[in-house]
Amino acid sequence: MGQFSYKAVDRAGAHVAGIVDAADRRSAVATLTGRGHLVMELIEKVHGHEAVRPAPAALPLPSLPGWGGGRVSSKDIYAMTSQLSTAVRAGLPLLNCLELLRKQQHKPGMKRMFEHLTKAVSGGMSLSEAMAEHPVFTPLYLSMIRVGETGGILEQTSTQLAMILGREEKIKSNMKTASAYPIFLLGLGMVSATLIVTVMLPKILGTVDVGTVAMPMPTRILMAASHFLRGLFTSVAGWAVLVGLVAGLYALRRWTRTAGRLHWDAFRLKVPVLGSVLQTIAVGRFARTLGALTKGGVTILESLAVVRDTLGNEVLGRQIDEVAEKVKRGESLADPLEASGYFPPLLIQIVAIGEQTGKLDELLLNAADTFDTDADAAISRFMAIFPAVLILLLAVVIGFIIAAALLPIVTMSLGGGVV
Repeated sequence: MGQFSYKAVDRAGAHVAGIVDAADRRSAVATLTGRGHLVMELIEKVHGHEAVRPAPAALPLPSLPGWGGGRVSSKDIYAMTSQLSTAVRAGLPLLNCLELLRKQQHKPGMKRMFEHLTKAVSGGMSLSEAMAEHPVFTPLYLSMIRVGETGGILEQTSTQLAMILGREEKIKSNMKTASAYPIFLLGLGMVSATLIVTVMLPKILGTVDVGTVAMPMPTRILMAASHFLRGLFTSVAGWAVLVGLVAGLYALRRWTRTAGRLHWDAFRLKVPVLGSVLQTIAVGRFARTLGALTKGGVTILESLAVVRDTLGNEVLGRQIDEVAEKVKRGESLADPLEASGYFPPLLIQIVAIGEQTGKLDELLLNAADTFDTDADAAISRFMAIFPAVLILLLAVVIGFIIAAALLPIVTMSLGGGVV
């Protein structure tokens, strides 16, 4: 039985602090939650002194020889987590689990990673510390493994982690599958339109004995586009424009991931249909991740710090930062979530009831399946509308090209004047 010093907020919103006796962090959080306290800080006391907690930042990167062979993907991490969870639940010692998983790897990168993990753990490091030296493991992953080790519930936290990663892989797979046809359709349409404008159109219009000035306006616009596209590949200025376009796209991509990420994510949330899809996915991630972390004994503030990086949107992440600040000042979790305007009423009600009953983790995990179902439905709706919009746009483009090509011929045959 150990002692933990805590800081929390009671049901009246007042700050409280003290010491609680518990077997581990998870039990301490459960005890305080049962008293109606929202735990903000929990530190284990070692021989009457507070244990020094490692800083979460500035994790060293591994200096492994030949580390570059084989990229470790998120799918590899999911498969590894599922295998680790199965092995731990079977009662195998951790070192045996790591050695068994190492022998099953075929990718050079995964094999080297497991060799490093096995050596580090056998040398006295904890699994979470060894994993922290590999950038493929996210803060959520490290937090869940650390909770499992310190609380003696690694089999439970690894199972929860496998469920979270499985859900993320399912979302990625659904998005890739659903977007394959629209991307193919868009690419085929762009190639077809380019060939028509640059190859077929000049030959068709070359048979028409009408001056450029006398041509209808749509035809003049199309001819100008044809000259521009042909010049891109046949002149030095055209190649310079192509290089500039590629450089501009690369700079835009970097901007959306660095300084402009907040503006880009805000724009994505405002796009019709797409914004609701991203928001629904983020709500599901919030419920499942926060529920899994609090169930493992992580304090609410630590959990929010991890959750904000799993939402996939910087605007929502900033909202979680504001929520954490208000909770730190003594407010409940539900009120600032509601005030942000980005979270649905159902989630707010679940969080409010969870805080009052002390079963926030259970309610969030139970509700996560509902939010995930809503996310799947939103993705299906978006992917049903998106191809239709692309087909409509392509129809408009092709129709304009056909009309612009036929107008001079029709005008000459009817003996009309200049349009």
